Amino acid sequence: MSSDEPEGVRPYPGPAGGWGALRAVARAVREQMGFSTQTRALLQMNQPDGFDCPGCAWPDPKHTSSFEFCENGAKAVTWEATAKRVDPDFFARHSVSELWGWSDYALEDAGRLTTPLRYDAATDHFVPIGWDDAFARIGAAMQAMDHPDRMEFYASGRASNEAAFLYQLLARAYGTNNFPDCSNMCHEATSVGLPQSIGVGKGTVTLEDFEHADAVFCIGHNPGTNHPRMLGTLREVSRRGAPIIVVNPLRERGLERFQDPQEPVEMTILGSTPLASAYHLVRIGGDAAVFKGMMKALLEADAVSLGTGGDGLLDRAFIAEHTTGLEALAADIANTGWDDIERRSGLSRAAIESMATVYWQSERVIVCYGMGLTQHRHGTENVQQLANLMLLRGNIGKPGAGICPLRGHSNVQGDRTVGITEIPTEAFLARLDKAFGITSPRKHGHNAVEAVEAMRDGDAKGFIGLGGNLAAAMSDPDATFAAFRKLDLNVQICTKLNRTCLLVAKESIVLPCLGRTELDVQAEGPQAVTVEDSMSMVHASRGRLKPASPELRSEPSIIAGIAKAALPSVRVDWDALVANYDRIRDKIEEVFPDFHDFNRRVRPKGGFRLRVGASNREWDTPDGKAHFLVFSGTDEDEGKDDSPLTLATIRSHDQYNTTIYGLNDRYRGVTGRRDVVFVNAEDLAGLGLKHGDRIDVVAGPGRVLSGQTAIAHTISKGSVAAYYPEANCLIALGDHDKRSGTPSYKSTPVTLRPAAPA
Repeated sequence: MSSDEPEGVRPYPGPAGGWGALRAVARAVREQMGFSTQTRALLQMNQPDGFDCPGCAWPDPKHTSSFEFCENGAKAVTWEATAKRVDPDFFARHSVSELWGWSDYALEDAGRLTTPLRYDAATDHFVPIGWDDAFARIGAAMQAMDHPDRMEFYASGRASNEAAFLYQLLARAYGTNNFPDCSNMCHEATSVGLPQSIGVGKGTVTLEDFEHADAVFCIGHNPGTNHPRMLGTLREVSRRGAPIIVVNPLRERGLERFQDPQEPVEMTILGSTPLASAYHLVRIGGDAAVFKGMMKALLEADAVSLGTGGDGLLDRAFIAEHTTGLEALAADIANTGWDDIERRSGLSRAAIESMATVYWQSERVIVCYGMGLTQHRHGTENVQQLANLMLLRGNIGKPGAGICPLRGHSNVQGDRTVGITEIPTEAFLARLDKAFGITSPRKHGHNAVEAVEAMRDGDAKGFIGLGGNLAAAMSDPDATFAAFRKLDLNVQICTKLNRTCLLVAKESIVLPCLGRTELDVQAEGPQAVTVEDSMSMVHASRGRLKPASPELRSEPSIIAGIAKAALPSVRVDWDALVANYDRIRDKIEEVFPDFHDFNRRVRPKGGFRLRVGASNREWDTPDGKAHFLVFSGTDEDEGKDDSPLTLATIRSHDQYNTTIYGLNDRYRGVTGRRDVVFVNAEDLAGLGLKHGDRIDVVAGPGRVLSGQTAIAHTISKGSVAAYYPEANCLIALGDHDKRSGTPSYKSTPVTLRPAAPA
């Protein structure tokens, strides 16, 4: 290592994937599984008769290989199928106060939970509790609430369709629509914005569309870490000569070049496939400006074409038949100046026009995007401006073209599809009531930010978490932690210990559940669950491994146990539903018509695709049209435009959401640490700082991330990046998109200063 480099920092020379990925998989297997026979789980992942990857929601390919997994998918499996156990002896040795001082990595690395637990305030320890006693205590606490809206029902995208459906039934039979959900913190802008534009809050493409696209744009996402199986798809796009245009504040190895571990020749000769044909380092918060700039360039070139006797560049037949609102959009674009576009985006007019040229010269275009677009004060409008761009040339609803939001957890989209939403429609509630003989509440409930605010203000007194780690995921940890500690009831359904478990209430109970990899046997035999991927494909998942403990129960079984204890007068045969998950799927079909013939259609290999109206140019909007929607100006982070530096939170390569598998960030050249901040070298110099200096990141009074190491990185000028969730302390609870409720994790104005001497 060069003496100029800070400890644990050294540029990584290799491509994404390749031998580095294989070594990382081997290390994860060795550290978590040892020589256990559970390692066979990797060969069952994403196979027709196996289990769905518990990581990202990228679709399964056509099962052409026995190794249908990526590096981070393998980490997710080894993390779940670990040989390490957190048993009653562990909790006898470690108090909750001691465990609170552990890192998030250490808490989960301790191993799998083995038995239900209850917090004993007298000893400050978790102690074992029987399942029936646990359910009785939870039921009694729920019945003691003076109003159903005192309860918050949080859901993680890791839960299956069957578990999520029962969970929303439990909450609505109880009497509330309070459904804070992990999607509130990531792609809620998609779920809110796209329905107003195109009638559906999902992506419009399939995996096969990538085989026919003439160009692919990758905006605000990092596939090498967050959805690595996508790299194989991008590799094929690149190899057939279609351009891949990247718009991202950081230069990420997973968007530059990829070495496929399943290609022997490429591995042997140490070759790799270039991915990005052009890479534009947009300033954080400049995406709306880029989209408006591309539309401005397109409309100007269209006018030139028409003026010289050409046919123009817009798809006028599509626009006339399928859309409304073009005149207002065109007027807004005409009033948006290039100076504002360049200033806000950090890109030159020539760079934006070059992207627009690729766009209009391509007949079929796919645009993929991640949380780089959604986690802003105007994330909803961001997504809608992207939809505007696609509609101008009819790039929705035809083969090889469309919008591709890159979802996080493997079933976060499915959970929403089967009813996890705080803003349910009347039609859905009417069908649910008819199917189960209940009367669901009609009042809209809380999203994630609203739930924490209600807990903080004393309006919410109980919390049940179906997976996830909300307290660590949410912005403003000081406010969030204090809110949790005011509760009367905190119930966590999880596979491993996490920080939210340690925020003890008057009654705190931890219920250990089966993981995706484990065999689920109910009264009528082994069960399969179903999940929905990012492209609306629904398929079965069957765990095969021996459960980590004989005391573990499945999520549907746990939900049914809580329901029976809390709602004894509700006439739902919970036991019958859990005995055979086919019955749950029959009820899902009854409530959601798009799941017709659910049990029959999900059994063949690959499952089936749910209807996505926009994919067929059927616009499920009030007037049956796709809508061009105006967003005035170019500032997607209102009120932050004059800040010299803007910070985005990011994930390391050894991380998935709040789960931290290790302390390395290989592609960014960081090893054994997470206390780093990535800064443009010119910005560092302008502040009198240099690569390797210890610094504080300041977002305002009382909001300081202290003792970090500044890393000069290839990041757009004016942009700063730090790890999530450590940097959540810089983001106020009230700093979020007012339309979607998504915290503005990607748009915090900051200053940097030298850290105080250690």
